[in-house]
Amino acid sequence: MLVSAKEMLNKAKAGKYAVGQFNINNLEWTKAILQTAEELKSPVILGVSEGAGKYMCGYTTIVGMVNGMINELGITVPVALHLDHGSYEGALKCIEAGFSSVMFDGSHYPIEENIAKTKELVAICEEKGLSLEAEVGAIGGEEDGVIGSGEVADPNECKMIADLGVTMLAAGIGNIHGKYPANWAGLSFDTLDDIQKLTGTMPLVLHGGTGIPADMIKKAISLGVSKINVNTECQLAFAEATRKYIEAGKDLEGKGFDPRKLLADGTAAIKATVKEKMELFGSVGKA
Repeated sequence: MLVSAKEMLNKAKAGKYAVGQFNINNLEWTKAILQTAEELKSPVILGVSEGAGKYMCGYTTIVGMVNGMINELGITVPVALHLDHGSYEGALKCIEAGFSSVMFDGSHYPIEENIAKTKELVAICEEKGLSLEAEVGAIGGEEDGVIGSGEVADPNECKMIADLGVTMLAAGIGNIHGKYPANWAGLSFDTLDDIQKLTGTMPLVLHGGTGIPADMIKKAISLGVSKINVNTECQLAFAEATRKYIEAGKDLEGKGFDPRKLLADGTAAIKATVKEKMELFGSVGKA
């Protein structure tokens, strides 16, 4: 059964570890992440961007698949199904479809409008027992067409949004979606520290977890980050393993063209990446 991310993130914040949000793109992705979470006894958040939602035939399809897998695979660890970088309309659709958590990314609106829309969603999510993530200060890079350049959020604006009653807060601290450029300046820990001081016990979210060095991840967790989003890294691992399989001519041997065989190495690579991240984030054994 899907759960809100609230309890798992509050526990993570208190325990100085982070829960990974791993974005899903299809059945293989979902299965690999759920199996790894169960093996490692780690809570997990499955992230779905609006683009991936369209690709997987809509939010009700995804809810059906995830609920079915939790049941069929005998998953006992807490699993939240979360809309990533949602629009206001997208958040409402996911709530209706049966997601247990949504993110409303109002970072591109003027702060007043971000506050007004966030307030409305806080009321709906509280009534339905869902967790809600808000964002202040755009995250760099590209996320389904939303582009930012590693911006740093204003800690006072963060407090204004946190005080509305959201469950968790994503704040730009120089992080970027996708691959990090060679001239990346690194995370702004001073900003993170200032935000943490003003938002207290609220779990903070780090977007763009791919490519941030392990020591920076650990420092961010020590400063209140309780949720870290990973997407690109799993995609790169999947693509590399699948390419090797085809380059080795394995798809031409016997029934190697069967998609269950063709995608098996890539799926194993996703599992290995998720395991590595859960170990780094400290969520292993915390279910």
